[in-house]
Amino acid sequence: MPVPLPADDVLLVPPDADEVALLGRGVVSAVAPAGGCTPLQQVLIEAMFEAMTGHPVDATAVEPIGAGAFAQALARRNEAFRTRIVQVMLLAELILVPLPEEVADRVASFAAELSVDDGMLAVARRYAEGSLGLAAVDFERNGYTAGWDASRAEVLGTAAARDDAWGLAVDDPALAGRWGSLGDLPDGTLGKLVWQFYRARGFAFPGEPGSAPPLLAQHDWVHVLADFGTTVESELEVFGLIARANDDPRAFSLLAMVVSLFETGYLRTGAGLFEYDRGHLSQQGVPVRLADAMRRGALMPGSRDLLAQEWFALADRPVEVVRAELGVPPKGPRAVAAGSVGPWQRGGISAFQADAGRARAAAEGRPYEAWGAEVG
Repeated sequence: MPVPLPADDVLLVPPDADEVALLGRGVVSAVAPAGGCTPLQQVLIEAMFEAMTGHPVDATAVEPIGAGAFAQALARRNEAFRTRIVQVMLLAELILVPLPEEVADRVASFAAELSVDDGMLAVARRYAEGSLGLAAVDFERNGYTAGWDASRAEVLGTAAARDDAWGLAVDDPALAGRWGSLGDLPDGTLGKLVWQFYRARGFAFPGEPGSAPPLLAQHDWVHVLADFGTTVESELEVFGLIARANDDPRAFSLLAMVVSLFETGYLRTGAGLFEYDRGHLSQQGVPVRLADAMRRGALMPGSRDLLAQEWFALADRPVEVVRAELGVPPKGPRAVAAGSVGPWQRGGISAFQADAGRARAAAEGRPYEAWGAEVG
């Protein structure tokens, strides 16, 4: 019997150590395959709870709990809290290869008992069934862009209306000129740093041939704002922050998408540009980095849809000022120790991107400048 959402007497304080221990029990009970959590599940779950609550959880030493008892224990928690717990379950579920059907069923039962319906539950079911093509369709149906319409595209600055959220705009001189003009801004401003970010990596500006979809280009501002490099591991961090900063639960699908691209390969393509490249969340330290990025997103004030931000209105301000205005917390020391780097540090650029930056500079007859970015 599903536990209804509370009408009053809602518990709104952060979970204490005892409740975190309970939450850990629920998550592990929901997501562990036969034989217990996988090593990646273990390190990810432990990193998530440590970063998000400040209380440790030992994923290898929890007493199992059933879905009904777990939901009853969270009877005073509201829909937002319960949804975030289900999304932790989903994240730990979606990294399983293969994804056992019994795990998908169990997570769905925990969600049902909690009176939570998340669109990524259907995606997980498709993965477990091996229906990867249908899973991609479910991402569009149930994810971040499910309610996309032309009015949401105004912030992108494209010449034509955008009926396809992840559609390309590769012949839009006005859009390309707008991005190119960022180079005229003073050093240290958010916009000038984004321009340097593109030049160092040989990225085409939105509106030019070979450019990323304008919606995807919105996340490049977050790379600079939140101090994330551009390796695949850093992409996981960026989308972790973006997903958690947005109170709309559909934003979680953005993180589910990049995990499905860059860890499991359940998705072959995504966001109109990305192609799958497996095993990056499994790299040493990356779960800690992802957890810290989600912590930072959660601590940003209010609900921020960073893909819908009008970035050009902030472009002429020093990046430190914009970070303060949007309430972007600094990286935690554990994430830095785990290898989280910014776009201007060693390891903050891939070899392919550095080569592309040099090639574009040569083609345009100018010296190549990386502004400190080096291949790790």
